[in-house]
Amino acid sequence: MDTNMTLVSDKRSSMMQFVPVMLCFFAMGFVDLVGTASNYVQKDLGLSDSQANVFPSLVFFWFLIFSVPTGILMNRIGRKKTVLISLLITAVSLVVPVFGDGYYTMLIAFSMLGIGNAVMQTSLNPLVSNLINPDRLASTLTFGQFVKAIASFLAPIIAAWGATTYLPTFGLGWRVLFVIYAIICVFSVSALAATPIREEKADKASGVLECLRLLGRPFILLCFIGIMCHVGIDVGTNTTAPKIIMERLNLPLEDAGFATSVYFIFRTAGCFIGAFLLRSMSPKLFFGISVAMMLVAMAMLSVCDSLGAIYVALGLVGFGNSNVFSIIFSQALTAAPQEKNAVSGLMIMGLFGGTIFPLAMGFAADAMGQVGAVAVMAAGVAYLILYTLKIRRI
Repeated sequence: MDTNMTLVSDKRSSMMQFVPVMLCFFAMGFVDLVGTASNYVQKDLGLSDSQANVFPSLVFFWFLIFSVPTGILMNRIGRKKTVLISLLITAVSLVVPVFGDGYYTMLIAFSMLGIGNAVMQTSLNPLVSNLINPDRLASTLTFGQFVKAIASFLAPIIAAWGATTYLPTFGLGWRVLFVIYAIICVFSVSALAATPIREEKADKASGVLECLRLLGRPFILLCFIGIMCHVGIDVGTNTTAPKIIMERLNLPLEDAGFATSVYFIFRTAGCFIGAFLLRSMSPKLFFGISVAMMLVAMAMLSVCDSLGAIYVALGLVGFGNSNVFSIIFSQALTAAPQEKNAVSGLMIMGLFGGTIFPLAMGFAADAMGQVGAVAVMAAGVAYLILYTLKIRRI
């Protein structure tokens, strides 16, 4: 009897920890509003593709600067406190656009959003490893990505509603999106702060150079570049999907913006399905199928000029890219189990790919049209095909 009651109590305690952590994953998805927001800022200010793509590039630039130091910070104050700091920074970043959508105001907002998300992704993913067994890490991180993707695909819908609704938005228009997400972020801070979580003891790696030396391990380096390509494709699709439709079908942004939601709907579905399939399917097989879907999608996005075909292609890349991060991240963590904080910092530093890809895509689009932007993403898919051959059994 006592044993049964203990088991029930443990399950309740685990669920009480799991729900606030998943709410943090929802807040993590706020970074994906940069694609939608940058398109509206581009329209409002009359910017070129290369100028507008500075916004998502700036967001992910901070992953290069803050990811490894965050890994060190976790060793000093713990993962939970680090996540709380990231949520507070994110909340402040979401309040800034309330004061206007001028170029420099948005640069400040996106910079703070990038810093907050860099700290959050570095600390939140390893925090999950305190709650579940290693053999369930990939599937649990995938479920977290599913929760994150819900926030991602809601962003363009809320922004479009704010831009077109007759209901009062206090003059904010599409920027009402930031207010709604700021309120949720504050709630996430409160929920996690009230949740007790027992953490592992600090890793042995404690310096920047010690962390960076981990890139000298070939498999860790492969994972790092894989994360760069995954995020580059993700941010690139988020930003470019409406532009492809606007260029080929001459639709306005308010209508073309739904393309971003199509991508995130299928990415959300892919995360949800992957969370279950990865419990029984080989990560290597699942990864290979995912990358093959993205390869087909890139070919379609290069040549298709009908709305239905473009939506199908976006669905394929969304579904295919949905579980890439979770598999690569879990592969990296299990390859260095004694240095999880440092490895996490390095992998999240790989989100710097979200800076490199949009900049390259912007210049390619200015020179060749959106087919040039698709070609840049296709190069990332080609690398992931090669990475598939290196995936290990966990």
